[in-house]
Amino acid sequence: MTTLVHRPARGPLVALGVCAAVVLIAQIPYLRNRLFYVWDDSAVQFLPTWHHLGDRLLEGDWPPLLDLDNWMGGNFAAEALFGIWNPVNLANYVLVSRFDDLAVASVVVKTEFLTLLALGVYLLCREYGAGRGPAAVIAIALPFSGFTLYYDAATWAAGLMAFTWLPFTWWAARRAARGAGSPLWAFLFGALAVTTGNPYGLLGVCVVLGALLVESWLKRDRTALVRLLVVGGLVALLVPLVYLPLLGSSSVTTRAGQGFASDGVLMPRLSELLNMSMASHQPMIKGFGHSVRMLTPSVYFAWFVVPLLPWLHWGRIRERWRPLLGVFLVAAAYLLLAIGPSNLWMFRFPLRHLEVVYLAFAVLFAVLLTGGPRLDHVRRRVVFTAGALTLTAYLTFAASPWQWRHHLVALALLVVGVSLALWLARRGRQLVSYGVLVVGVAVGLVAQTSWFPFNGDVAVHHYPRSIPELRAQTPPHRGTTFPVGIALPGNVGLVAGLSSVGSYTGMSFREFSAAVCMAYHGGTCAGSLEKIFTPTALDGRPLVDLMRVESVVVENAFRPGVQPPPGWRISFQSAQETVLSREQPVPWPDGRLSHATAGVQVGEDVAPDDRDESVRFTKQRGQAGTLVFARLAWPGYRAELDGRELATRQGPAGLLAVDLPADVDSGRLTLRWTPPGMPLGSVLAVLSLLCALGYGGFTRWRARRDRLEVPEERPKAAELSPTGV
Repeated sequence: MTTLVHRPARGPLVALGVCAAVVLIAQIPYLRNRLFYVWDDSAVQFLPTWHHLGDRLLEGDWPPLLDLDNWMGGNFAAEALFGIWNPVNLANYVLVSRFDDLAVASVVVKTEFLTLLALGVYLLCREYGAGRGPAAVIAIALPFSGFTLYYDAATWAAGLMAFTWLPFTWWAARRAARGAGSPLWAFLFGALAVTTGNPYGLLGVCVVLGALLVESWLKRDRTALVRLLVVGGLVALLVPLVYLPLLGSSSVTTRAGQGFASDGVLMPRLSELLNMSMASHQPMIKGFGHSVRMLTPSVYFAWFVVPLLPWLHWGRIRERWRPLLGVFLVAAAYLLLAIGPSNLWMFRFPLRHLEVVYLAFAVLFAVLLTGGPRLDHVRRRVVFTAGALTLTAYLTFAASPWQWRHHLVALALLVVGVSLALWLARRGRQLVSYGVLVVGVAVGLVAQTSWFPFNGDVAVHHYPRSIPELRAQTPPHRGTTFPVGIALPGNVGLVAGLSSVGSYTGMSFREFSAAVCMAYHGGTCAGSLEKIFTPTALDGRPLVDLMRVESVVVENAFRPGVQPPPGWRISFQSAQETVLSREQPVPWPDGRLSHATAGVQVGEDVAPDDRDESVRFTKQRGQAGTLVFARLAWPGYRAELDGRELATRQGPAGLLAVDLPADVDSGRLTLRWTPPGMPLGSVLAVLSLLCALGYGGFTRWRARRDRLEVPEERPKAAELSPTGV
């Protein structure tokens, strides 16, 4: 008679340990450089905007679709990557708004997502049959791989948020396909990946579900195919809500007409993967500007992967290639994308795809390491390991020979760490051996952040991350402010109390950026001062009036000795900045109307929020007129004159203009902005949620019915043995 031995449930404890380890290790970059997680785009786009959106959410403003005072960067619906439909994102924005220091807020949020990523990797590895130990080790290591840490976590935060939900989606979808889990979980995680607004999340969901469909098809599992198709279809119904505003606005942005291109930027070579375990390696990949070598270890994966390759159970691939087929397909698809052209529609910089390649590699590595390293033919394996280390060390030295001291330290970590881990494994202390691999992750990160304390491949922005300090240093101003130079880059003005025309945008507004000489990061050229004060063809009114600008902050290094034009005065001056202010207030203070052509008298202009405005006017019948607003003419505006629809158009610099018909002498013009595709997207999203709930309830009812109809079989003794460590 077989005696059942009840063992404590170690799975949740191991998962908890994975999370705790990542939380601790994630503090190493912050302790080395407190600005590590608030760098480049995180510093000038994500963290300031998150703080601002959190404030708006606390005021009851949801969804935050449009912010007129943020100008080119204020169309949050079209920017997409802020994930205004993602509940986890929104909760984090509220959290960030409670911090007065963006550096502290960044480490909290980035640690959260790195930890979630590790948990997702652990669950995915376990789903494919990996033991707890190998799954935990690789799950702890992956969040600190080069690109994920130095780019996603440090700078391109939307990428980290999207990538985080991919292993969860993969795990839940595979469980749903084989009937081990509810399809609601697969829908939930797929929805979270899509609604981050980062197109790489959508791409990942498509590739993963496609790979699982092929895997199920080869198994001839029709039930799994149906489940995956239903889940994929329900997630797809959310896509219009997230991306139709972006596509509908592309006609006025610099992203219009993008297709296939290749300029070599962030295009890795396959040979770089040989160095995935050298913590000091700087790959020979073209970066931004004229750089031919990256200043960060961007192709680094984990220090123990390459030296342990000869010690893995490679025979399992032959034995289990069918269950692992989805992993191979994801790895192959993303490997092709990683070495592909630099521009594929919305997808730029192929290096971004490498982290998903490493995710697939992580699953394979954990499966092949399960049960511990192979300890037969030790001499042969030692020779292969020595050869692999010699090759990777040579390639690393060849890429940057002047950093030889760093390379020696990195090589010593590999030799000593792997030798100790294998020595412990041979003596039966496998769990301690796995612990050595985890400690090596932390030690390697200490070394890396000493050599590379920040991402030197991207922009460096010098401004205080403390909000009170930032506001204290902001020059005195009034109302809408136009920057000449880059005094406060990107969206920093949102937390500095500055209503700046300059903002960070991923798509820009083509006519406006050209008219005022403004870059994507919100900075302007020295000639922008003349551009905004030069009379336009619209009754000779300059852009500074049409934008309702009340202050102009001039960076003295850009325009030294600036003098105020007529109607303006110098209200503040320091060694760094000069502030020009209007002598007279702008008209119509309750709205955004900036100009009415001759003969049009405005009685009232009211804008209750950023999306709505109404103007009451009178004029002579038989005479046409035009109203211009300090609003960018984003697609989606609807104008009505007492219920009669009027056309909207772009005025000077892409500002919104409405032509009044000649056959009226008075009326009320109302404006309403709705993101393109939002009505359709909203309907489809509600339909998706309702169908997901219905499908989840149906599958649960069916599973319960099947359990009642089929008597439960007694498990065999072989099935009672725990999964190997």
